[in-house]
This record gives sequence, structure tokens and C-alpha cells, in this order.
Amino acid sequence: MQSYPSDIAFTPSVKAIQTRNGSRAAYSKVESGRGWQTKITPELVSFLSRLDMFYLGTANADGQPYIQYRGGPPGFLKVIDGQTLGFADFSGNRQYITVGNLSENPKAFIFLMDYARQSRVKIWGTAGFVEDDAELLEKLTDPAYQARVERAIVFTIEAWDGNCSDHIHQRFAQHDVADAIERLQRKISEQELELSNKQRSEPSTS
Repeated sequence: MQSYPSDIAFTPSVKAIQTRNGSRAAYSKVESGRGWQTKITPELVSFLSRLDMFYLGTANADGQPYIQYRGGPPGFLKVIDGQTLGFADFSGNRQYITVGNLSENPKAFIFLMDYARQSRVKIWGTAGFVEDDAELLEKLTDPAYQARVERAIVFTIEAWDGNCSDHIHQRFAQHDVADAIERLQRKISEQELELSNKQRSEPSTS
């Protein structure tokens, strides 16, 4: 039987449920066409460059899942090569659940949300942590971002796919909102000055 990149998520049990609910034919057509990606494309690079957060999923040896929020400067999830992503692992609450999980189970998942543009990307693969590679840590670190880097997390992509925008509630990053407010305030100030100048130039009717 021919295999597809989406088989990493579409297991036989998933496909059976898709068949029962009438969606298997559509996904089968996708698989035999363009299908899911296994390499980093320019579109994915552009998507990653905008984001300042994502969710990282891991599981321990028993399969107990864990989801962790990761935040940083825009584009902090960086491309290392055509199939590898990496990011600086900042010091946090020092629970080390993700690192512990990866030490015994390399399977991992990245869920990326662009709330402003109502789009998402799902990435399946494997991950590991690197603590003794100064060159890699320097490549993944943004000197302007105030955080202590403890290690690097390196993620090897096995498959990824974009998702529909259904039910994504639009939200905006603080810096985007601040920029918009600043532009509006500047425009209001310009219009107030223009109105004030106009009123002073008009002849008095008294």
C-alpha cells in the first residue's frame, strides 16, 4: 500500500472514522495530489517570520501528552535547513517537562497560530535539545530580546500542513495594536491642528 506524509496523523483508525463520516474520499484525493509537505517552503518561512508564539506538544515514554506555550521575538522559531527548525529555549518556571519528555520520547508536534490573519499550520516531527553547541545557540538567539537562553530545541519535520480558518477568532499582537493606536493618535493630532488653524484664519463675525 502506498504511503503518504499525512499517514503520520491519518492512522488506519483515523481513516476508518473518516470513511464512516464521509470525508475519506476528499482526503484521499488530497493525498494523491499535492498532499502534505515534508520540506520547508518559502511560504512556511514567511509564516514563521511573523509569529512571536507557538505551542509545542511532547509526550513522555508512557504517552502522556503535554502542551507548552512558547513565546519570543517575531520569527524566533528559525529555519536551520530544509527540514529542520530550531529555537532558543528560555529560562522559565524550571519544571523541565518538555526537556524530560524529549529525553525519553523524541516525537513532537508544533501548532502555529496567526490570529491576526486567521491561519494556522500544524507540524509533525521529532525534536531534541542541545546544550553544548555555542554556534547553534548564537544562531538561534536574538540579542535584543531580554531572556536567558538555557539550551536549543531542534525540530526535524516529518510532515506539515496548513489548516482552514474556520472558528479562528481574530486577535492582534500588542505591538501591532500599539502601532495602530499611534497612527490614529497622530492623525487625530494633525486634524485637530488643521481645524485649529482653519478657525484662526476665518474672519470674525462679531
